[in-house]
Amino acid sequence: MNSTPPFGFRRDLHRPRQLVTPAWVAGLVAGDRIAAAPAGEWRLFEAGCGAGEAFAAGHIPGAGYLDTAWFEHGPLWNKVPDAELERLLLVHGIRHDVTVVLYGRNVLAAARVAHLLLYAGVADVRLLDGGLAAWHRAGLRIEPGQPRRWPAADDFGAALPARPDYLVDMVRVRSLLARGDATLVSIRTWHEFVGKTSGYHYIDARGDIPGALWGRAGIEGDVNSMAAFHRADGCMKPAQDIRAMWRSAGIHAGRPTVFYCGTGWRASLAFFYAWLMDWERIAVYDGGWCEWSRDGANPVVCRVDCDAGGTLPDDAAEAARA
Repeated sequence: MNSTPPFGFRRDLHRPRQLVTPAWVAGLVAGDRIAAAPAGEWRLFEAGCGAGEAFAAGHIPGAGYLDTAWFEHGPLWNKVPDAELERLLLVHGIRHDVTVVLYGRNVLAAARVAHLLLYAGVADVRLLDGGLAAWHRAGLRIEPGQPRRWPAADDFGAALPARPDYLVDMVRVRSLLARGDATLVSIRTWHEFVGKTSGYHYIDARGDIPGALWGRAGIEGDVNSMAAFHRADGCMKPAQDIRAMWRSAGIHAGRPTVFYCGTGWRASLAFFYAWLMDWERIAVYDGGWCEWSRDGANPVVCRVDCDAGGTLPDDAAEAARA
């Protein structure tokens, strides 16, 4: 079933205007009359990680550039302090009432930034479904050159963060687990979840957080894959498919839900898709497995013999091979 009507917005989402098509972005850039146009000022950005050279070689016309390294710092890759986040947004002309349209060569980078903008309080955040690859498939023009420098803003125009509930720390996760009044969802591959691999060259520990449910991710060995959530073309699967996938794991919209992965990127995309589907009581555990596994006081579970690796459930095998 085709869930996308002629004007480009999907009928299966509660927030359809926040997941945009290449044609919509092209119309915005060209100054055409488009459905659901921003009410006021807008900014278009490519989000990437060390992708400045690739951006300069060719990007969507009129786009600025945001690097995830500006939003998160190692070794845990947690969000920068709020004051630093606010300064970063203002430098790039982002206020709470400015529409921000994001895309990425890696859609996870764009999702990471999108989540932090929502946390900060930007009211209208939109994501290009399928990222730059979808733009190329649509046969649309790219241009070389440096990022557009949007006029800086004097102030954010609202208290930051406006949605602190969208981000939780390790102390909060411990509390949620102790009380049992929320669902902790591991957006990692099966082998990461059961403890066969950590998933990252810079994370030694294997295993996962006790009590977490498996929310799926993508291809084994690829922390940039979210194949369980995407069609073959890299665009978001129908909402009903994602809901059914989560429902089979005991993950439901009516319960407070905290997503996490290794360092936040995959969890941010799961969060954004849940947000599009009107899951309101949701958050990202910023530190994820990277932070949790480094604290010896935290319990860790290895669900199978780590050398054996376990057997991937039949209903997940296709997603893992995608």
